[in-house]
Amino acid sequence: MATRKSPAKRPKRRSLKIRSGDHVKVTAGKDSGKTGKVLRVEPARERLYVEGLNMVKRATRPRQDQSSSPLPGTAGQLGGIIEREGPVHISNVMLLDAKGQPTRVRIEREGGKRFRVAKSSGARLE
Repeated sequence: MATRKSPAKRPKRRSLKIRSGDHVKVTAGKDSGKTGKVLRVEPARERLYVEGLNMVKRATRPRQDQSSSPLPGTAGQLGGIIEREGPVHISNVMLLDAKGQPTRVRIEREGGKRFRVAKSSGARLE
């Protein structure tokens, strides 16, 4: 009789301390040292999209149908090469505080609410 394999264990999902709309600095990779605004965060993949950084080119076909566009903002466009932001791993960016300095983030709880606090300056990031 064959033995059953246990289901593959998923890594424990961490709560990310960077949210969309934050300003970050890239610390590693081809865009190292550049800063930008976070457009989108994918917690399951631990990746985020930064405005104007890690640009990738995608070839797209011409579209006439408005409803079934595979890429956001490409409905009714001509075909060709489209440049858009690619994902950056969360470990390769640092959050910028109010002064524009890269900082790590800690979580403080007060009155049942969570607040993000810059470790370098101690200032709240909300």
